[in-house]
Amino acid sequence: MSSMSQRDVFDESAAIYQAARPAYPAELFDDLITATGLRPPSELLEIGAGPGTATVDVARRGFKITAVELGPGLAEQARRNLAAFPLVSVITGGFEEWEPPAGTGYDLVYSANVWHWLDPQVRWTKAAALLAPGGWLAVFGARHAFPDGYDPFFDQLQPVYQELGEGAIDWPPAPPRPTNGPLIEEAESTGLFTAVADRSYVWPVEYDVDGYLALLDTFANHLVMEPAKRDHLYGEVRRLFAERPGGRVTRHWVSQPVLFRREPAA
Repeated sequence: MSSMSQRDVFDESAAIYQAARPAYPAELFDDLITATGLRPPSELLEIGAGPGTATVDVARRGFKITAVELGPGLAEQARRNLAAFPLVSVITGGFEEWEPPAGTGYDLVYSANVWHWLDPQVRWTKAAALLAPGGWLAVFGARHAFPDGYDPFFDQLQPVYQELGEGAIDWPPAPPRPTNGPLIEEAESTGLFTAVADRSYVWPVEYDVDGYLALLDTFANHLVMEPAKRDHLYGEVRRLFAERPGGRVTRHWVSQPVLFRREPAA
């Protein structure tokens, strides 16, 4: 399946995405706002809002937000989740094709878990064009982390992925470490942005078996997996959960946001 079709497939899981995916740490947004010095009524643009997971956290701080989301189902979910915030508007459409009202300039453009899906030939130049002078771009996401002492459940599960031809190339995985070098190099090579902050946040989330399987149903590689493979995998997940005292698993997440400053126009 192509990258674009994997990107599109997230909309199929809109109903469970909000409940299954974890919220970002409040500290991440506090640090972002402190670093930029932005205050309401600054205008923000979110690229790829999903069901509004990150949008809600930013909206609580009183900013005016335009949130663009490709998937109609996810966009509708975001509108429901953000109904209490009149300064937030959700637009259904792809960032690459969407055009804001003439003369619009955003103080901050941010993207949570979506930047890697965007067209590399478009994302940097369009983000720069949409920013007001001196504006900011924040790129971040969340992925599985394996700090020292991570839950051994994942060591037990890895052979199942290997059997299905879906296993990690390097196992056991390394503890969280900075991985934003290529992203920063790509951004700064455009001459449009300079990286000014590069942080890392790690946090644990505990799951029961139904919650963990719901989480797997929000990942593109699981959504597009052959049904027989997925059924076998999920059966093994249930078996391993059943063998654990208390029937719960702790999965760690890591987010490594990069904050960029828009370079002045030449």
